[in-house]
Amino acid sequence: MPDLKKYIFNPQTLLYEEQGSDFKRRLAVYFFLIVGGLLTGIFNLWLLTSVFNLELPKTTLLKKRNAALLSRIEMFGTFVQDADRRLEILRLRDDEIYRTVLGMSRISPDVRDAGFQGVNRYEWLYEGGYSLDFADVVVRTDQLSKKAFIQSKSFDEVLRLARQAGDMASSVPIIPPICPDRKHYRISSTFGRRADPKTGRPAFHQGLDFAAKKGEPVYVTGDGVVESVRFDLRGYGNQIIINHGFGYKTRYAHLSFVNVVEGMKVQRGECIGSVGNTGKSTGSHLHYEVIYKGRPTNPANYMDLNMSVEEYATMAQVSRKNAGRVVIDPRRVVRN
Repeated sequence: MPDLKKYIFNPQTLLYEEQGSDFKRRLAVYFFLIVGGLLTGIFNLWLLTSVFNLELPKTTLLKKRNAALLSRIEMFGTFVQDADRRLEILRLRDDEIYRTVLGMSRISPDVRDAGFQGVNRYEWLYEGGYSLDFADVVVRTDQLSKKAFIQSKSFDEVLRLARQAGDMASSVPIIPPICPDRKHYRISSTFGRRADPKTGRPAFHQGLDFAAKKGEPVYVTGDGVVESVRFDLRGYGNQIIINHGFGYKTRYAHLSFVNVVEGMKVQRGECIGSVGNTGKSTGSHLHYEVIYKGRPTNPANYMDLNMSVEEYATMAQVSRKNAGRVVIDPRRVVRN
C-alpha cells in the first residue's frame, strides 16, 4: 500500500503543500551550518597554533600568571637567603661572644642542623611536579624556621644567664686566697706536673701551693656556699670546698683552723680559716684549687698576684687592718 502523504493549505501561496518538507529542509541547513562552523573553527585553531605558532588567549593569560608567581618565588627566595645570612651573623655572635663571655658551651652543629640530614623529607617536593625554584624555597624556608627556633632558645638561655651576670661577677673566684703581700707568702708549687714532695714520683698537681706561716688568714675568693668541711689525717688534711655556682668550686686544704660550717653562705673576702700543715703536707702552706665543671683548672688564670694590698682589700671587701691577720669569731672556730 503506497504511503499516504499529507498536505496543508498555505494561505500565503494559496497552494496545498506537503506537510513536513520545509521543516526537514531547515533542519538539514542548520546541521550543515553547525558542522561547517565547527570544522572551520578547528581548522583555524590548528592553523594559528601549528602553522603560525600563535597562543590562545587563555594560554597567554596563564603564562602571565605563572611568570608573576615565579617572580614572587624568586623575590621570596632572595628574602630567605638574606634572612639566613643575618641568622648566621647572630649565630656567630652567640657562639663567639655571648656564650663565651658567660662561660656557656657552644651549641653543636648537630643540634643546630637537627632534622636536616638522613631521610629525604622533601622528596615529595622534587617528585611531585613542582618547579625546582619553588621546591628550593620551601626547603630553605623550613630549614630557616628551625634554625631560628633553636637560635631563639639559645638567646633565651643567654638572657637568663645575663640577668644573673651580677651574681656571677661576684661568684667567680677572681682574687687570691691569701693577701698578696710577698712578705707573708711564696708560691711553693704551681699547677701541673711535678715531683711528689713525699715520694719523688711524677704526679699532677691540681692547684697552687701558698707557703706561709701557720695562722696566716685564708679568704674565700668568691661568693658561694660551703659545700663540705672535712678533717682528715692524710691527703688534703683539714679542707673546705666552696660551691660558687655557675660551674665553679674552690678547695682550700691543709688548714690549721676552719672558720665555717657546711651550708653556710660566704662572701668574697670573708675569712674562712687559716694556713696550716695538716694531712699530706711537708710544711705550713695552703693548697688552693679552682674546679670548673668538675675539672681542675689553673688558679693562676683567675687571679693577679701582683695587685697591691690596698686593691686586694677593696676587692675582698675587707678593711686594710684586717687584710694581714685572721679575724675569727671564737664561737665558730673548729680546731684541729
